[in-house]
Amino acid sequence: MIQELLYEVTDGVGRITFNRPEARNALTFRMYERLAEILQEAESDSSLKALIFAGAGEQAFAAGTDISEFKSFTRAEDALNYEARMDRILDALERSRVPTIAAIAGACTGGGAAIAVCCDMRIGASSARFGMPIGRTLGNCLSMSNYARLVSLLGAARVKDIIYTARLIHAGEAHAIGLLSEVLPDYATLQSRASELAQTVASQAPLTLRATKEALRRIKEKMSPEEDHKLILMCYMSRDFREGMDAFLNKRPPKWTGT
Repeated sequence: MIQELLYEVTDGVGRITFNRPEARNALTFRMYERLAEILQEAESDSSLKALIFAGAGEQAFAAGTDISEFKSFTRAEDALNYEARMDRILDALERSRVPTIAAIAGACTGGGAAIAVCCDMRIGASSARFGMPIGRTLGNCLSMSNYARLVSLLGAARVKDIIYTARLIHAGEAHAIGLLSEVLPDYATLQSRASELAQTVASQAPLTLRATKEALRRIKEKMSPEEDHKLILMCYMSRDFREGMDAFLNKRPPKWTGT
C-alpha cells in the first residue's frame, strides 16, 4: 500500500509529505495520527534542525480532512473527540522545538490550512490558495484554539471575511497580508526554496530560535479563549452538518436550514 504520509530526513532537515494527490492530499484520521507520531519522534531527534511540510503534486498542500471520515459521526462524543484530536496534534506542532516550514502549492484548506497556520514559516507557489470554506461545505466550526491561531495570524476581520464568504485567499493577497513570506513561480521552485530556507534556519543558534518561538506562543496564548464545547456541538450535531456532508459526497449544493 502506498504510504499516505511520507517522512524523510536529509542533512538535519525533515520533510513531511501529504501523499494522497488523487484526493488533493485530504487527511485521514490515520494520517493525523501518523503526523503525531512523527512530531513525537522529532522532539527526541537532536540531529533534526528543521521540518518542511508539503503536499504531493501541484494541486494541493492539503485539502482538509477527508470528509468520508465524518460519515460515522452520530454522537456528541464523536465531534468533541475529533476536535480534541485536532487540538492535540496541532498543539504538538505549534509547540515543537523544531522550526517548521510549510511549502504551499495549490489548495491549502480546512485541516491543511490549520496545519500551515501552526508552522513557523509559510512560503507558497503562485498557485497557492488558502481558506476555511466550512460554511460552504460541511457547516461545522473550528475549535476555539484554532480560531485563536487564525486571529493571531490574520486578525479578527480577515478571519470573519474568509469564513463568512468561504473565499480562498490567492498567493498574491496571502503575501500582502503576511500569511506567506515568499511567493515562488511554480511547484519545483517552491520545493527547492523550501530546502534552501530550511538549511538557513538550521544554521541558526537553536536556543535563539526555540526561545523566540516559545515567547511568541506564550504572548498569543495569554489572549486565547478557552475551547467552548457548546459551539462545536451546535455545528457537528446539527442537521446542517449531515446535509453538508451528504451534499459534498454526492456533489450537489447543500440546502442549509440553520438547524
